[in-house]
Amino acid sequence: MTHVTDMSEKGLETLIITSLINDADYVRGDPKDYDREHAIDLAKLMEFVKVTQPKAFEAFSPGEDTPKRTRFLHRLQGEIARRGVIDVLRLGVQDGPVKIELFYGTPSEQNLKAQELYKQNIFSVARQLQYSMDNTKRALDMAIFINDLPVITFELKNKITKQTVEDAVQQYKRDRDSRELLFQFGRCVVHFAVDDHEVRMCTHLKDKASWFLPFNKGYNDGAGNPPNPNGIATDYLWKEIVQKDSLTNILENYAQIIEKKDEKTGKKKYEQIFPRYHQLDVVRKLLDSAPVDGVGKRYLIQHSAGSGKSNSISWLAHQFVGLEKDGKALFDTIIVVTDRRVLDKQLLAITSNALRRFHPLSARLPKDLNSFAYFWSRERRSSSPRFRNSPLCWIRLATSIVTINFPLL
Repeated sequence: MTHVTDMSEKGLETLIITSLINDADYVRGDPKDYDREHAIDLAKLMEFVKVTQPKAFEAFSPGEDTPKRTRFLHRLQGEIARRGVIDVLRLGVQDGPVKIELFYGTPSEQNLKAQELYKQNIFSVARQLQYSMDNTKRALDMAIFINDLPVITFELKNKITKQTVEDAVQQYKRDRDSRELLFQFGRCVVHFAVDDHEVRMCTHLKDKASWFLPFNKGYNDGAGNPPNPNGIATDYLWKEIVQKDSLTNILENYAQIIEKKDEKTGKKKYEQIFPRYHQLDVVRKLLDSAPVDGVGKRYLIQHSAGSGKSNSISWLAHQFVGLEKDGKALFDTIIVVTDRRVLDKQLLAITSNALRRFHPLSARLPKDLNSFAYFWSRERRSSSPRFRNSPLCWIRLATSIVTINFPLL
């Protein structure tokens, strides 16, 4: 008997949620547990804190409607507004003498306690989430929460009913008021517009000015996604990207809020970054390949203009620093060389955020190379790293040598 997939909007919701619950160990979120005033899933917050941090649970009495709980919820909301949900998940929230962790990251193989805590993270998915304080009938198609915090929202469409990903984008722009707490800057990590053929993403909803970028695999050296003989073309989103380990890895090593400063006016602005599919794909492939191929292998990665080369290089360098094989560091020093001034400035801005725990050293190479170099070492040193006996990862950007923009790794 041939299985017919329900491709209505409701059917797509059911397909995604069923897959996440049955295959990815998500739990089903109840929209009734959503606290609209603070934009959290209060039931999951209580469950997570009680199991992982019983002393903090008692101190804040999160299971009871008390002034202590109200104070903590206001504190949590204020910290997300100030720092963004990414930083709050990474570092937790301090309220007086008590600190509450809101997420436990990827554990090392040797740390059994960290492994147990990581297993206590609650990844949940809720459908038809009524989010608005003013208009209770407005509802999102889907939202993903970690422990208590919403991190991803979804609007779903399908071509069978003559609605596409563009209709989902327009719904975000037209119907999802950016003044609503859930849609304010930094409150969620990313917003996805999805149909059965394409995915687009936005990290900062600005009503009509919201900017959505493709989040597709690419097909035949072009846009879109390849046909999927085993399902719909966009199922990589829930079968790969938002799987627990994958999403954790993104939150730890890719997603971030960066500060940008206008050189003329001195005015600062903040941007939230989430990796696009091709960026995530290339960095993860290189990280998987490096321990197998070892030091010295060359790679050619093609990027088009505006595809996020600076971010890809920074994410790769950031994770190369900590890469190990058989318990030993694979690279002692990371060198990034670029021959473009624009990329030089972008790399400095991005790596100052992404590589905070490592020591950056900058240098100008000989004039005949017309290049800029940056080095990252595993340990903070007072002078330049010694390269004589150190295995190196060398990344050279060759955009001025050929007509197509691409990094040569």
